[in-house]
Amino acid sequence: MEVRTLQSFLAVAEEKSFTRAAARCHVAQPAISQQIRALERELGEALFERDSRTVRLTAAGEALMPHARAVSAAVAAARAEFAARSGLLTGHLSLGAADGVDHSSLPAQLGAFHRLYPGVGVNLVDGTSASLVPQVRQGSLDAAFVAVPPGGLDSDFGHRVLIRDEIVAIVASDQPQAQQAALSLAQLSGTPLITYGPDSGLRPHLIAAFADAGVPFRPAYATNHVALQVELVAAGVGIALAAGADRSPASDPRVTVVPLTLRIPYAKALIWRAGPHTSAPLRALLHLSHPTAQTTDA
Repeated sequence: MEVRTLQSFLAVAEEKSFTRAAARCHVAQPAISQQIRALERELGEALFERDSRTVRLTAAGEALMPHARAVSAAVAAARAEFAARSGLLTGHLSLGAADGVDHSSLPAQLGAFHRLYPGVGVNLVDGTSASLVPQVRQGSLDAAFVAVPPGGLDSDFGHRVLIRDEIVAIVASDQPQAQQAALSLAQLSGTPLITYGPDSGLRPHLIAAFADAGVPFRPAYATNHVALQVELVAAGVGIALAAGADRSPASDPRVTVVPLTLRIPYAKALIWRAGPHTSAPLRALLHLSHPTAQTTDA
């Protein structure tokens, strides 16, 4: 049982896709599939249930997960130890951060990175997905936390999904809609909508969902700050459509979070240029054993 095979197993389990796992591991998809089949033969049990649309862990796969994570963590720790002993890992890491990064596992990963590599300076650049993706492509940023477009990322990018979530409605608690179990997009068409601006990576997901439902998408107010969306809802402006991963509305008694009948899922990921451009500090960050990505899955 090889370390690389266990890392491929982890990639498939966490990405829930052989294609995304192959991109993450920088190998062709057949190579990932071959490694998993060999591991299943070695262990004598199937590790994944596969159909045309989904990849799920079997009971055997669930049993293997903690062992695979422990091995991956041990390898990362050994690399970190010898990088620190040799004093080779210095320099700078430039990371872009779109809205919602504080609800992802990236801050915890950066904390672990700082403890292991205190000689690396990290520069965090705020921005929207639309502004950060070109900076990664051009090389002015090593990586960025951005929203994954509805059609997926270009093959030029490697990526690691850190959040899987969906859009929810935020309604004033004294309004009738706040008492409903879920709201349809048609029910929102007669109400002023408050949601993300055109530069947000979540805007294309909203546009596509409204188009699929045959409902006009006409936001009355646009802001990428969920806290401001909540204040506008509380002030009686309308209903907001915001990321469910942002937990602040749930703790505000003035508003109520209501699911949508037509789910609008999205993912946010750390992306970087694929190929030989990856800097040593970024490779070290990507090698860290990271927490399970925050999810809001069906």
